[in-house]
Amino acid sequence: MDVYISIDMEGVAGIATLDQIWRGGSGYPRAQHLMTGEANAAIEGAFAAGAERVLINDSHGTMDNLIAEDLDPRARMILGTPKAQCMAHGLGPQHAVALFVGYHAAAGKPGVLSHTFSGNFTSVKLGDRHVTEAEVIALLAAQHGVPIGLVTGDNHVCSVAEGVFPGVVTAQVKSAEGWTAADTMHPSLARDLIREKAALAVRNASGLQALPMPDELVLEVGFQLPLAAEFAAAVPGAERLDLLTVRCAAPDPNVVMDLINLWYTVGAHAAATHLPNVAAKR
Repeated sequence: MDVYISIDMEGVAGIATLDQIWRGGSGYPRAQHLMTGEANAAIEGAFAAGAERVLINDSHGTMDNLIAEDLDPRARMILGTPKAQCMAHGLGPQHAVALFVGYHAAAGKPGVLSHTFSGNFTSVKLGDRHVTEAEVIALLAAQHGVPIGLVTGDNHVCSVAEGVFPGVVTAQVKSAEGWTAADTMHPSLARDLIREKAALAVRNASGLQALPMPDELVLEVGFQLPLAAEFAAAVPGAERLDLLTVRCAAPDPNVVMDLINLWYTVGAHAAATHLPNVAAKR
């Protein structure tokens, strides 16, 4: 059995502040260790439940956060960016189940460090629903028939996962006390929980169903800056709904991910262009 793991950082136990999740922050090296520890717990659980191969995709920020020499050597790792399928890169029909570790709530919603792909997005919707990164990545998995077996993170993302992924197992390792505040389990206890739940998800894989594919996929993103929305609206087929909001239909989940990757870059460029101008006026 092949098992796929996508691991983010914001939903890891012991992590709650921006200083921890941004490269260069004083808390970032400690956060790397915490993330790698939860990665190993999920890998160990998968192998204990009968996995023959495990592929783990580093899915946070620059996507080179896991400490390679500390990772369980039985697993293969994908790292670095850009990657065409982003947080789902390497996921394919050979995988029996996907496990999402360290995930978080959606942009504009309560949760520890909640966002959807970019801090320059104020909201991300598919159709009329605000979506988490987990839901977007689950659609990429669904086109290969791969179900989501496990989601770990705070109380908010676990609640969303239980509502949208059939038969999913969740591991709530912390509760949100604010956007950059959490009531968290001790990391060792969180790893024990993740190891147990990952094993359960892998054992249950044959009875899980992939997320149903919507009849249509329409991506709608709210941007922080009007300049970003202006750039994003230049994509063929895109429609600018108002000063900050752009919408575009997509034929499949791959194009949804392409749009998100492109608009992520557009948002970052707009922010970099805007900030020097703001500083110059002070």
